[in-house]
Amino acid sequence: MLREPVRDIWLDERDSPYSIMKKMQEAGGFTGREMGEAVEYLRELFGRDYGRILTFPADIIATGLRGIIAQLLKMKMFDLVITTCGALDHDIARSFSNYYKGSYFEDDVKLRRKGIHRLGNVFVPLESYGPLIERKMQELLNSEYSKEESVPTYRLSWSIGKMINNESSFLYWAYKNQIPVVVPGITDGAVGYQLWLFRQSHRGFKVDVLEDEQLISDFVYSHKKLGALIIGGGISKHHAIWWAQFRDGLDIAVYVTTAYEYDGSLSGALTREAISWGKIRPSGKHVTVHCDATAVLPFLIHGALFAKE
Repeated sequence: MLREPVRDIWLDERDSPYSIMKKMQEAGGFTGREMGEAVEYLRELFGRDYGRILTFPADIIATGLRGIIAQLLKMKMFDLVITTCGALDHDIARSFSNYYKGSYFEDDVKLRRKGIHRLGNVFVPLESYGPLIERKMQELLNSEYSKEESVPTYRLSWSIGKMINNESSFLYWAYKNQIPVVVPGITDGAVGYQLWLFRQSHRGFKVDVLEDEQLISDFVYSHKKLGALIIGGGISKHHAIWWAQFRDGLDIAVYVTTAYEYDGSLSGALTREAISWGKIRPSGKHVTVHCDATAVLPFLIHGALFAKE
């Protein structure tokens, strides 16, 4: 229990984000240590023969982290993505319009009158969201799916990426590199609403989520080792660890979350709880970083991809 002493951090001009995180790992506490462990696990995940899963919620796609997600898929650093419907919404909206830096403290009644949605401290003009997504999705659905009976969400995601045709888009890079993007809660967002609306005049159209599940099953069983970067919680997180349990759990798991476990939520559940369910191997490498992903993810990914020893 008393093997590794706490070491003080001394900074110098030669330090990089990675070297600082290495020092944070040796500093003993608290979230800094978790960040140091996380970057080492991600370096192993990116450098070894793992089936690599990325999960995230929609909100980060409304921020500049969308660029990091797109970059990861451009570089083929993950083999499977699981996310929520809103991630598709924001990727479409930001590919054809702009969101704006705002404030948590603006008058929301005033914003409503001006036709501005507030997502935390990001402002989303109404015309950049619902009407734009409806126009783009109905054009896509009428051109590609009017004669098709059913489509899984990963193929729908590729179709959206192809339609976007913009290198800023994570869906574009998923399509370009044929990385499946699975959306288990596909109806919970603007894109999902457009699917429902399209079906009103195309009754044979269906979204086949069970084909998505088959793809995940095949993916899980085709890899000897599995690793995941799980940003946030909810359905995306659970879908990844749920399937991992059927092959005895993840070998590497890095969680980044602001949620805590004391309310019993899945979003707040730590990696160690997943061990009890068989979703992470007892021998696996795992860490939970309690931090806003917009603050920590750029440093973790830079350290994992670009740092030199």
